Amino acid sequence: MMISTKGRYAMRVMADLAEHIGETVPLSDIAKRQEISLKYLEAIVSALSRAGLIESQRGKSGGYRLNRKPEEYTAREILEVTEGGLVPVNCVCLTKGEECKRSGLCPSLPVWQKLDKLIYDYLDSVSLSDLISK
Repeated sequence: MMISTKGRYAMRVMADLAEHIGETVPLSDIAKRQEISLKYLEAIVSALSRAGLIESQRGKSGGYRLNRKPEEYTAREILEVTEGGLVPVNCVCLTKGEECKRSGLCPSLPVWQKLDKLIYDYLDSVSLSDLISK
């Protein structure tokens, strides 16, 4: 599993908004501070907004802001919005919903399931406020 630039940038955007909590931050300001293309950022904030993690305000003083406290966001929920899933291998994803044909025979399945749980548990333990409190 490799986190894409979209996922990494989403974490940076959310951290930037957390550092400016209570403000409506123009996307161009985030783009400059984070050195991310404005066009690429538009796609990222669109996904974050659709998922309800941030809200937008239009107009002259428009921009984006968090709609919860930074400590109420987890790294997992931010990454899931941009990455889709976070499973280390496809068969773990299959066994959560549909049955993998080899799940009963696969000696390595417990390894992938444990790794999946470790990833989820760790990302759930990291809050947005953890990212900004250095």
